[in-house]
Amino acid sequence: MATAIDALPGAASPPATPSPGTGSISTAIAAVADRVRQSVPVVLGRGGNGAGVVWRPDGQIVTNAHVVRDDRVDVLFSDGRRFTGIVAARHPDRDIAVIKIAADDLPAVEVGDSSTVRPGQFAIAIGHPVGFREAVTAGIIVAAGQAATQGGPRTGDYLQTDVTLLPGNSGGPLLDAWGRVIGINSMVSGRLSLAIPSQAVERFVDGGKSGSAVYLGINGVVVPLRRQDHTAGFLLTEILEGTPADRAGLIVGDVVVVIGSTSVTDQESLPAALLRLAPGEAVNLSVLRGGEPRSFVVVPTERA
Repeated sequence: MATAIDALPGAASPPATPSPGTGSISTAIAAVADRVRQSVPVVLGRGGNGAGVVWRPDGQIVTNAHVVRDDRVDVLFSDGRRFTGIVAARHPDRDIAVIKIAADDLPAVEVGDSSTVRPGQFAIAIGHPVGFREAVTAGIIVAAGQAATQGGPRTGDYLQTDVTLLPGNSGGPLLDAWGRVIGINSMVSGRLSLAIPSQAVERFVDGGKSGSAVYLGINGVVVPLRRQDHTAGFLLTEILEGTPADRAGLIVGDVVVVIGSTSVTDQESLPAALLRLAPGEAVNLSVLRGGEPRSFVVVPTERA
């Protein structure tokens, strides 16, 4: 979703962000936008433009892979500064890329914890759509950790919102009510928008992980439990052969109640827990088998 855009004018110093719940919602949105927009440069790519997010103050800028089709791109900030950067890393399947520019002390964003995001939370997007500069749209989180897309359901790797995105929003930030980045806006599916969760982006920027969601090889359904210690659990209805769950000894009929430090309490618990995990790093699963507590160590792999 890239679009052509003119040069940006200078920007005034942003005011402090009010605490959500104080004053009007519109005032809070405006304050968040004023504070964050200096961290959202225009990325001038071949065939159109998108947005970027200053992820690190040392010149690392995150955007979508589809925005930067060449190895060098120009980056234009709201104060008029223009840099030519190199695409230091890209993951086309995950639609993430990192641009490196020769600059220090850039206004980096505050990265939020996407694994704590829940449906119904407020969300704000900033981008440069269809000729508008630093345009702001707002809405709510529809699904966290899972999404219904035209290609079928996706679990553990997207935030789905009703925030309006247009060409030129690609690569821009999805923010919570405090102005923390919880995702990178990527695409539109029907009337809803999809963003790559911030934890997946953080792993990619760190260089050790691709940013893909982890894979356990399980399918199941959340069920209520009549227990004092656990009110709900994830009943395993399928264990795929040769997957991490199968190798760890899990079987159909097991009920997962805790993944790492995250208890299963509702439908969003499993994808939220998966977003906290990293491929290759062992995690403990607390399970009920025949009503008796068991513990299994699973080493998740990377989702293909």
